[in-house]
Amino acid sequence: MQQQQSLLDAMFAHPGSPSAVSALRQLDTWLEPRASRGLMAYRANGHALAERCLPAAYPVVAQLIGQDNIQALARDLWHSHPPHCGDLAQWGDALPAFLAGNEQLADVPYLADVAQVEWALHRAAGAVDADPDLSGFARLTSEDPETLTLRLAPGTTLITSAWPVVSVITAHTSGEPTLAEAGRRLRDGLGETAVVWRHGWRPCVAVCPANALGPLRALLRGAALTEALGQAAAGFDFSDWLTQAVHRGLVTGVADATPLSRRHEDTP
Repeated sequence: MQQQQSLLDAMFAHPGSPSAVSALRQLDTWLEPRASRGLMAYRANGHALAERCLPAAYPVVAQLIGQDNIQALARDLWHSHPPHCGDLAQWGDALPAFLAGNEQLADVPYLADVAQVEWALHRAAGAVDADPDLSGFARLTSEDPETLTLRLAPGTTLITSAWPVVSVITAHTSGEPTLAEAGRRLRDGLGETAVVWRHGWRPCVAVCPANALGPLRALLRGAALTEALGQAAAGFDFSDWLTQAVHRGLVTGVADATPLSRRHEDTP
């Protein structure tokens, strides 16, 4: 057990830290010189994997801070939050909180929220498939809306930020808005709520209109359609919103609503 822990410390503890130095000293007494060199090569390979995986999951963060900084950040995160499974596509979820607690990035306070949205996009890309059921929308005209809800696309997530996170991301990925306009919105402190979902094979992000935020939150809980519409703000046009949501792939069908009592039982 001690050998295993020393091996893990040698691979994942921050280089030069007391735990890493102690682990290497212990391993030197147990391993052949060739094995020690192999361990160093394994750690270097881990750094290389981290430097490839993190920018792939967070391409806009990488653009915002630059290649050298994202690679240094990847190595740091690799040691602070090492992977817990063999699928490295699952590694990197700790970055938003890691950025939020980094005092050196205090001059870019929006970076952690941008990372949170990018991770939601990354997760949506690998969400379980769900085929749209357009014929099911006929149920809206023939069944009690208190027993129905809308089925949302795989990976649907809402993230509310004090910063224009969607504008920052789409300015870098699609050029809309322009980088200059995204910068203006940052300076003005315009907050946005991001809605993330997957349409076909493509993860999508858009600004959630303020009057649709309540209904979407309710639908994410499995609430009945009547309850969700009761959360709408003034000016919300359900028919227009639903048409656009179906066209964009955000709403994929109609389903039975989760009974209120069951949702209360499921709440920890």
